[in-house]
Amino acid sequence: MEAYHYIIAMIGGAFAGVINTLAGNGSAITLTILTEVLGLPPNMANGTNRVGIWTQSVAGSYSFYSNDKLPLKRSLKFIIPTVIGAIIGVLVATSVSNDQFRQVFRFLMVAMLVVILVKPKRWLKETNAEAENSLLWVIPVYLALGFYGGFIQMGMGVFFLASMVLIAQFNIVEGNAVKVFVVAIYTILVIAIFQWNGLIDWKIGGIMAIGQTTGGFLAAQYASKYEQANVWVYRILVFVVIMAIIKLFDLHLLLFSLFQTIYH
Repeated sequence: MEAYHYIIAMIGGAFAGVINTLAGNGSAITLTILTEVLGLPPNMANGTNRVGIWTQSVAGSYSFYSNDKLPLKRSLKFIIPTVIGAIIGVLVATSVSNDQFRQVFRFLMVAMLVVILVKPKRWLKETNAEAENSLLWVIPVYLALGFYGGFIQMGMGVFFLASMVLIAQFNIVEGNAVKVFVVAIYTILVIAIFQWNGLIDWKIGGIMAIGQTTGGFLAAQYASKYEQANVWVYRILVFVVIMAIIKLFDLHLLLFSLFQTIYH
């Protein structure tokens, strides 16, 4: 690796740490850096990416917990099936290509943008501590979310956050805190399985983790302490999903070609 590779990895990791903590889909940044800039094969990039995801999640969880924004007791019914699903997902990920999942992911992001933009006030409400969440839907939904997170991770935060706010009826900051915590738990197991299969580059993963951990901790501090954090988290979520759609459908290439046509 050249010196500028280290710089790109750290800066990209820091930005991804912020995005992952406040919204999700920061892995779109780190996976792109790992594959396109640093030249890792997809499965190796998928495993290496989990190092920084774990460190940023631990840092973010500590920050949320120390600021009383992590309701652990009420979250156990969501955490346990997600972790189980993630273990199954990563076992599949070590031997199966995730290209087909990426194709489906594009359209999931479009659907998610619609969900986010319709009735935005749903995302800014306070936690409903009296909400009843039946295990009949909690178990299959969070098993599926965990499987997806273990398998590919990209976009997991967006989908999990949506479920916590719109279905479980947490506010967006506490939903984020639970999301970060559950990712920290299952990523330990995910890393162990990837390492067992020799799919982690610890040097690159460690460098990127420095940036991701810093970004994740600072973002969690902001979300925990500022009254208007829920509004900004919502705005960042909208931005992240729109950027993901542009990238996934190669709309940036279309815009670039139109720009070239107009000015030539």
